[in-house]
Amino acid sequence: MADNDLGAFLRARREAVAPADVGLRAGPRRRTPGLRRAELATAAGISVEYLTRLEQGRDRRPSPEIIGALADALGLAAEERVHLHRLSKVGGGSACQSAQPPDRTVRPTVRALLDRLEPAPALVVNPLGEVLAFTGGYERLAGPLGLLDDRPPSLTRFVFTDDRARAAFPDWERIADERAADLRAAASLGDGHAAMLADELAVVAGPCFSGRYASAAALPGRTGVERWAHPRAGEVSLAYETLDLPGPAEQRLTVYLPADGAAESALALLAAERVG
Repeated sequence: MADNDLGAFLRARREAVAPADVGLRAGPRRRTPGLRRAELATAAGISVEYLTRLEQGRDRRPSPEIIGALADALGLAAEERVHLHRLSKVGGGSACQSAQPPDRTVRPTVRALLDRLEPAPALVVNPLGEVLAFTGGYERLAGPLGLLDDRPPSLTRFVFTDDRARAAFPDWERIADERAADLRAAASLGDGHAAMLADELAVVAGPCFSGRYASAAALPGRTGVERWAHPRAGEVSLAYETLDLPGPAEQRLTVYLPADGAAESALALLAAERVG
C-alpha cells in the first residue's frame, strides 16, 4: 500500500462530487473542484478537523460507522464502498488481514448425506452464512434467484448487498433480521472473520444492516417457514429444519420441505425440469 491511499481516495472522491449532487449551490467563487472539506464533514456528521486528519494520513483507523457515513455522503457505488472499507482496514494495520481464511471443508460423510436428501433443497453453511455444499434441489431453487452466483455463495452478503434479494424473499425484513442476528452471534463468540464481515457490511449495506446488527440480542429460530419467489415456480412456502453438525467448524445443515400442497407441486415441477 502507498503512504496514504485512504486519504488520497477520500480526497479524490470529494473533489469529484458536484455540490449540486448533495443539494448545494456551486457558487461563483469555489477555488477547488467538488466539495469543500467543511461540506463533506457536515454531510457525514464529523468534524472538519477529523476529515483533515483522515485525508492527510494522520488518522488511519476510522470506525466502520465513520466510513459508512463518508460513503453515504459521497454517494459511493457498492464497489467503491468495498474499496474504501478495505483501505481503512489496511491503513489501520488490521491483524486480521493476514489471518487464515475460514474453514470451508465439508466432510465426505456430510456430502453423502446431502446426496441422500435429494431432491429436497438442503445446504450446509458456516457461521458467516457462506454456502459450502448443497443438493441439486437447492440449486434449482436458489440458482435462478442469483443466490449462488458468488464464490463461495453467501446468504448474508446476498441478503444485504444484492438488489435481487428483496424480490427473492417476500419476507425480506425477517430474513435480514435473522442473517444479522446469526452474524452477530458468531462475532460475539470471538469469530474474527464474522466481525470483519460485519464491519464490511456496515459500510457496504449501511443502516439496513448496521441497525439490525446492533439490535440483535437473540439467536434466530432454527425452524420455521420461509417464502421464496421463484421465477418459474412462483411463490413457494417452505418449512425448514436446521441442525448443528458436530466439529470445530460449527457448520449447520438446513433442509427445506414443502409447507403446503402448492409448494409440493412447485418443487416437483423443478425436479421434473432437471429430469427433462
